[in-house]
Amino acid sequence: MMDMHVEAERIEPAAATSPPAPNFCACGSGLRARRCCDLEPSYVAPPEARDAAERLAKKAGKALANGHFAMAERQSLEALEKAPRLCAALAILYQVRRHGGADQAALTLLQRVVELEPNNIEATQELAMLLFQKGDLSAAEHQARNAIRLAPSHPRSHNLMGMILTEAQRPHIGEHHYRRVLELSGDRDPILLANLAWNLKCQGRIAEARQLYVQSTQAAPEVFQTLFGWGQLEEADGNFAEAREKFDRAAKLRPDDPGLKVARATLLARQGKLADALCALETGTDAGLDSNMLLEKGRILDKLARYDEAFACFDAAKSQARALTGKSYLEREARDMADRLRNFFVGERLRLFAPCTPREDRPQPIFILGFPRSGTTLMEQALSSHPRISAGDELPFINECADSIGRWFGSPLSYPEALAELWMGDNRQGLEELRDIYLRKAQLRGIVEPGSAHFTDKMPLNETHLGLIACMFPRSPLIHLLRHPLDVVLSVYSHHLTHGYFCAFELETIARHYVLVMDLVHHYRAQMALRYLPVRYEDMVDDVAGNLHRILDFVGEPFDERCVNFQENRRVPHTPSYAQVTEKVYDRSRYRYRHYLKHLEPVIPILEPVMDRLGYSV
Repeated sequence: MMDMHVEAERIEPAAATSPPAPNFCACGSGLRARRCCDLEPSYVAPPEARDAAERLAKKAGKALANGHFAMAERQSLEALEKAPRLCAALAILYQVRRHGGADQAALTLLQRVVELEPNNIEATQELAMLLFQKGDLSAAEHQARNAIRLAPSHPRSHNLMGMILTEAQRPHIGEHHYRRVLELSGDRDPILLANLAWNLKCQGRIAEARQLYVQSTQAAPEVFQTLFGWGQLEEADGNFAEAREKFDRAAKLRPDDPGLKVARATLLARQGKLADALCALETGTDAGLDSNMLLEKGRILDKLARYDEAFACFDAAKSQARALTGKSYLEREARDMADRLRNFFVGERLRLFAPCTPREDRPQPIFILGFPRSGTTLMEQALSSHPRISAGDELPFINECADSIGRWFGSPLSYPEALAELWMGDNRQGLEELRDIYLRKAQLRGIVEPGSAHFTDKMPLNETHLGLIACMFPRSPLIHLLRHPLDVVLSVYSHHLTHGYFCAFELETIARHYVLVMDLVHHYRAQMALRYLPVRYEDMVDDVAGNLHRILDFVGEPFDERCVNFQENRRVPHTPSYAQVTEKVYDRSRYRYRHYLKHLEPVIPILEPVMDRLGYSV
């Protein structure tokens, strides 16, 4: 909460305000729409109205300091009716709405404060936290970056960046900001240590993370989030007894926590105790389950061969997630980008680029391509078992290059059209600049093990940017994991994923985005000479060794038996497939769609053209 710095004074509480009139703003602020979201941009309160509003805001601040929320609400509303851009009154009303649980109204009011006072560090930090809690990581990161610009030595600004970047699957950068908090505060706060431990766990640095959890619990032994995170680390690392002990301790603090119930069910399912896992989630009816619990229940029911019940859980989870987040597939944006990529990356344009030569002085990327849930984690785990191949995991560098090309080359256009700047004399070596930026980012992340000649990049849907990748790294292997499209769509539907313009909220939108991406790949292959190897997931299941011989030969490395026994690789991927790659290859996920055919009927016509092209049938 923002510190109002007001003097306390005894004020009698006011009566609750009456329900808002029909012309009040839909955001829930309690203001009339014309004084809130519909306020004229040019409106300026008269001086006498502003003076009266400031006096009311001071009274409202005193009421708030004494805990008289009804009076603070009434007086701040009255002040904002007179001067709707008065930040002091907006900040008070924000706190009133936040206290009352009106989260959307509170967010709207705080955003207005930050717009009016962009140098207000407390409001900016608070807004970043509110957006983070809402799950809007992109907007939260924007505000957290502003907070660091405003107060580069403020521990809270860096702590916010650490939390946001860790949650946004960029833990390596998040670690820097957590360590800045330790430097700036000079305090080894147990909560901060636990947050840093979770960050390191997300990087696969299990031993370091475990040591920090030990230190955190020694200082504060009864913190739910610390115990919960530590239990998840031990479960991911296969230490099931340790995980259960941590979850049991966490359950004493919050026995009904939904996340803990999911984690316990996941642990039991990994141990093969499916009936017990189901019981861990049961609450009498599915109405008491959140979307994560519903998805986990559905996956357990799937393993129990109760397929109709499983799909009902997936359906309910997605419906709940749509209602909760308000997000849906950004189809227009996705199709617009695909059309622009298809129009730009054509042979006659590509021949105008100066060739980009490989860097021989540092390890090179291997791009593992594939729609989410196609088997890319399995492929990375197998390849990174080779002594000359390091695991890079989901590297965001291609997306970052695409987003920044216009700015880097001074273009008025955005990607991909901004690549036209590379035809200019002063930007002829632009592809080599992009290549070096990518390799420098990989080096800074510290992902390359000593002795490695390659590192993997398995960012989901990198194949969307296959044209850019091939221009930057013409000799890098492009290994494309293919899986039966119905299996892919079903598996994506059974998990929460945000990749792909939020396509995963509905069955049909997953299918449409899959077709969009595969059509783009087909276009790139027709227009460019690619070092491209398609690999079927089903073939990998049938013959792991034979396919790895073929893939390593394609990469240019000798076969190594450790790649076949990838389940012995102690690395822990931070993707939903982390548990599967600790086991030998199994075939229970191959053609799993057959159990769900009646549920998948709506997407079969959407997928048929791609299935035919890839040689799959129903």
